[in-house]
Amino acid sequence: MKTKENILLLADAYKYSHHKLYYPGTSTIYSYLESRGGQFNETVFFGLQYFLKHYLEGVVITKEKIDEAAEFLPQVFGRDDVFDRSKFDYILNKHGGKLPIRIKAVPEGTVVPVNNVLMTIENTDPECFWLSNFLETLLMQVWYPNTVSTLSREIRKVVASYFKDTASSSVQDSVDFVLNDFGFRGASSVESAGVGGAAHLINFRGSDTIIGSMLAKNYYNAQQVYGLSVPATEHSVCTLLGEEGELEVFRHVLKTFPTGIVACVSDSFDIFRACSDYWGEELKELVLSRDGVLVIRPDSGDPIFTLLKVFAILMNKFGYTINDKGYKVLPPQVRVLQGDGVNIDTIRFIYGALKVNGISAENLVLGMGGALLQKVDRDTQKFAFKCSYAEINGQPTDVQKHPVELDSHGQLVQSFKKSKAGKLKLIWKDDSYQTVRQENEPGFEDKMITVFENGEITNTSLFEDVRERAKLK
Repeated sequence: MKTKENILLLADAYKYSHHKLYYPGTSTIYSYLESRGGQFNETVFFGLQYFLKHYLEGVVITKEKIDEAAEFLPQVFGRDDVFDRSKFDYILNKHGGKLPIRIKAVPEGTVVPVNNVLMTIENTDPECFWLSNFLETLLMQVWYPNTVSTLSREIRKVVASYFKDTASSSVQDSVDFVLNDFGFRGASSVESAGVGGAAHLINFRGSDTIIGSMLAKNYYNAQQVYGLSVPATEHSVCTLLGEEGELEVFRHVLKTFPTGIVACVSDSFDIFRACSDYWGEELKELVLSRDGVLVIRPDSGDPIFTLLKVFAILMNKFGYTINDKGYKVLPPQVRVLQGDGVNIDTIRFIYGALKVNGISAENLVLGMGGALLQKVDRDTQKFAFKCSYAEINGQPTDVQKHPVELDSHGQLVQSFKKSKAGKLKLIWKDDSYQTVRQENEPGFEDKMITVFENGEITNTSLFEDVRERAKLK
């Protein structure tokens, strides 16, 4: 499962000069990761274990990799005095090619308020002081699974709230399958789909991104497959016989899967005709006689207006019951899937509109693609990786930035980018996580644990444990 990439080439180019630029006598560089704020006020920590196992564990520096870097990097800089292969030769000879660093982090799945330390890194060999922040480029990419898992969990909060208010008491557990990951094709890479897909599975179980389940299995020892899916059509299926043949295709879909859940995209020509004339009349008895659920999928138009009209038609054709919360519910053989234009804001609007119109949230499931796995970036939660402590000529030294900036009135104010100083620990005090200096609050243990030291992973999380920690309380 080891990566083929050369770790010597997985850093920003400017970092190769830092071994010379750090002040003479530097022997320790200690840095930390935090979310400085952003769209949500708390962050789910997830994904570091993948990066440790895939990129950093074991022997990662070899003569062949050093040779490759020594040939390539002088071409990057146009000079021979930036990259110093002796720094990596030292790690190869002294440490057998394993990285002399220590990484501490909160257990994966932990939900931590923003502006708190999530991970720290420091060198364990004073000759390798430059290595801690050399690895920033790679380790910073943990922002991505952190952000996807956070977004997914925030959506679960919205869904769970509307289920609590409007859905039958007997179906509250079905929230697990409300938000389905349709994001593989919209992700920037196979790796992104895997890491992001696994991050979503912390909170929900519906997914067409199979590689997310594979990553959870291979890197988090998941004891079962968490991403589940159902047979479903796409437009290439439903348009195969043209507009005049759509009804026949629908009939074929129902007969092909006479039991269980089957989803059918129904907007190829006219979603409202499909719901009224085809599903609601021509195929009504076939739908109601199935031992399973037909999930009708609109896939164009304004999500709110389209869904309200679709539900009005379906409830007129198939009837409905009133659940114990006082909201309308279609017969159990019929449900609706909205997979177009879905993001956290439209989800709030959609469920709000259903509630206002007396329609239970249990009638609807969702599919989310690019907005789940791709429309996030490092600034969604404002992730930062900063040095906070160093040892220079044997002296411990606090390291901190506290820039000023101009506000809208042209006045100097403290920037939100102010960093923390000193060696840090994360404690649980007064019913919340707080970041303090290691020497402070001696009666409180550090909630961060050592997960990596000198090339070896020292603590791992099962995917089941990650899910349990991130569960809504």
